[in-house]
Amino acid sequence: MASMLLANAFGAVLVWAFIRYGLPVPEGSAPGVRDLGLFVPGLIFVVGGLLSVAASAFMLRPVMRWQLRGGAPSRQEQMAALHAPLRQAILHLGLWLVGGAILAALIIVNEPKLAATVIVTECMAATIVFGFTYMLGERILRPVAAEALTAGSFDHTLTAGVGTRMAMTWGMGTFAPAFAIVLLCITQISSDVKFSATSLAISILLLCGVVISQALALSMLTASSISDPVRQLSQAIDRVQAGARDVQVAVFDGSEIGLLQVGFNRMMEEAAKRRHLQELFGQHVGEDVAQRALDYGTELGGETRFVAVLFVDMVGSTATAAEHPPTEVVSLLNEFFRIVVDVIDRHHGFVNKFVGDAALAIFGAPLDRPDAPSAALAAARELRETLREVPGLDIGIGVSAGLAVAGNIGAANRFEYTVIGDPVNEASRLTELAKDQPGRVLASGSALYFAEESEQRQWISGDEVQLRGRRRKTVPAWPKDDASEANGDDTGLESVDSLG
Repeated sequence: MASMLLANAFGAVLVWAFIRYGLPVPEGSAPGVRDLGLFVPGLIFVVGGLLSVAASAFMLRPVMRWQLRGGAPSRQEQMAALHAPLRQAILHLGLWLVGGAILAALIIVNEPKLAATVIVTECMAATIVFGFTYMLGERILRPVAAEALTAGSFDHTLTAGVGTRMAMTWGMGTFAPAFAIVLLCITQISSDVKFSATSLAISILLLCGVVISQALALSMLTASSISDPVRQLSQAIDRVQAGARDVQVAVFDGSEIGLLQVGFNRMMEEAAKRRHLQELFGQHVGEDVAQRALDYGTELGGETRFVAVLFVDMVGSTATAAEHPPTEVVSLLNEFFRIVVDVIDRHHGFVNKFVGDAALAIFGAPLDRPDAPSAALAAARELRETLREVPGLDIGIGVSAGLAVAGNIGAANRFEYTVIGDPVNEASRLTELAKDQPGRVLASGSALYFAEESEQRQWISGDEVQLRGRRRKTVPAWPKDDASEANGDDTGLESVDSLG
């Protein structure tokens, strides 16, 4: 409210100074003409100030009610908050037009020839007060307007746009005072009334001072209403580039700048949703598959790839579920799968799926990997040692390698990335066989053949066996640390014949 009174005081001082010292009153005019310039503007300032305070309190009642209540504003309350600067400015404009009409009438009665000059002076003062009250009110009420825009539905038609503000700044800061100078000069040239050179010079100097000061002040206010949010957006973008995620900006108004701010906030919200969706997608299908889907799309179909497959399954899970409470069974399964995922990730594999108490891991798809067999074999050895430390957990691990079809399998609206082929079947059969072996880990000869020499030295091959469901025989291998146990077990690999 103080800023509104200050704007009115500036207008009153301007009218007083112009009428008292700058009004080109012809010689012989009534002496009371200049005296009116002190009384009437002061009266306008006092009465207008009181009316302004009362009217502003009345116009802002919906805003105060909303602030006390909290929550989202109603449409009426939102409009009251956003239209308050313009309504206040129109109120002051009306007061100055009424007061100016009274002052002009009093002066014209004494000196009719000054009608045009006085009217222009009053209109210029009213324009100045209107411009300053609008710009200052908009800047002061910016936090309330921002809250109204973000709490309610955003409507860019509620406030003036950037182009309208620039036009207002030019009209009030440059055009109005310059037009007054032009009218003053035209009056001097075309009128029979001859003004004194001193009065004319003072009038022009005062008007030029108004042009300079008012144009500067209004330009700064208009520029700040544009530069402040642009600077805020620039700083927000810098924070995003630095890695910040939850970045939001305040919406200052309903102009094009406000649309940019709202657009930035919505963009960040959508980015957060997409990031969260991507994280969930990665948790369900694996980060590599998620990234591949984002990069290349999710069309149905597959391609032939050389992959290594690791299959791990719990031993006696049915009995465990029957003998223990469900919470203990779930806890054991979660610990089992946690270790599996950690070990497979550490060796850059992809846990393709969980099937009951079993897990299927792939090496070499969806991302190519030349050392897929070596990675799968190393993961199998580490997985065996790590899972042995979990009480009450027994497992079987099978590893195979070869050509398989890898891709999106299923229907158009529901599919998954997986691998299909002989290596998957062989790894599954080896897992069943490994459950009866001392080391609980078996690998196929093909996986061992394509592995690096350093990894091959960690394994020992056995005799060929016939696995169920396969025509070709498999040469099983097991970690060297378990060689003594495997060789000393009479019921070891020979029991695979029962699977034929």
